Amino acid sequence: MTDPLTAELLGLALEAARQAGELLRDGRPADLGVAATKSSPIDVVTEMDIAAEKLITGFLAEHRPDDGLLGEEGASRSGTTGVRWVVDPLDGTVNYLYGLPSWAVSIAAEYHGETVTGVVAVPMRGETYHAVRGGGAWLAGGGPLRCRAAAPLDQALVATGFNYVHAVRSHQADVAQRLVPRVRDIRRSGSAAVDLCDVAAGRLDGYYERGLHPWDLAAGELIAREAGARTGGRPGEPASGELAVAATPAVFGPLTQLLDEAGAWHD
Repeated sequence: MTDPLTAELLGLALEAARQAGELLRDGRPADLGVAATKSSPIDVVTEMDIAAEKLITGFLAEHRPDDGLLGEEGASRSGTTGVRWVVDPLDGTVNYLYGLPSWAVSIAAEYHGETVTGVVAVPMRGETYHAVRGGGAWLAGGGPLRCRAAAPLDQALVATGFNYVHAVRSHQADVAQRLVPRVRDIRRSGSAAVDLCDVAAGRLDGYYERGLHPWDLAAGELIAREAGARTGGRPGEPASGELAVAATPAVFGPLTQLLDEAGAWHD
C-alpha cells in the first residue's frame, strides 16, 4: 500500500464523514420517525440513516468508482482495486431518534481485507477521530490520541452495548451483572463507534460487545488500536460478531478472560 493511496483514502473518508455528519446534525426533521426495522421491532432505521448512506456512497463512487463497498443500510458492491469501504452512516440510530447526542458516522477503508484507514465523526461533540494503520490515532484539531495509563481491572471504567433481540440482551444483562462487582463501573452509550473512540481518547478503560457487524467495528477498532489499546475477541482470537473487546493493555487480558468465563461470546 503506497503512502499517496493511504492519504487519498483518509482524505476521502474525512470529507465524506464531515458531509454526512452535517446532514444528520442540521437536517434532522422535528418529526423524525422510524422508516424500517431490522433484527427486532426496536432495532430501527430512520430516513436519515438512509439519506446519510446515500450521500456517503455517492461521494465515494464519484471519487473512486472501482472500489468495493459495504454499508449498513444495504449499499454493497464488489470492486477491482483491492479497496473496500465499510460504512455505518449513523451508528447510534436510537440515540439519534430520541435526540440524544451519542451517535456517529463511521467510515473505514480496507485494502485487500485489512483495515488501513478509519474515521469516526461525532457531530454533537464537534469531534472527528481518525487513524491510519501504523500511523497513530488522532483527534482532528486536538493532536494524537492515547489510551489511559495502566490500571487494574477493579479500577476500570468499562462500556458495553446490548442487542435489540430480547433473548440475546437478557443474557448480556446476566454477563454485565457478573462484571459489575469486578470493575469500577459500567457505561452504555448506545454507539459502538463512540465507545471505541472513547477508549482511544482515554475516557474509558475498556469496551466489549457481542453481535457487532463489520460496519460497527472497522473504523473504531483501528482508532483504538492505533491509540495503544489492545483489541480482540475471545482469548487469542480477533474481534468479531461473536465478541469484540478493546481496552488498555493492562485491562485487556483480565477483562477478556472474565468475559470468556461469563459466556459473553454466546447467547
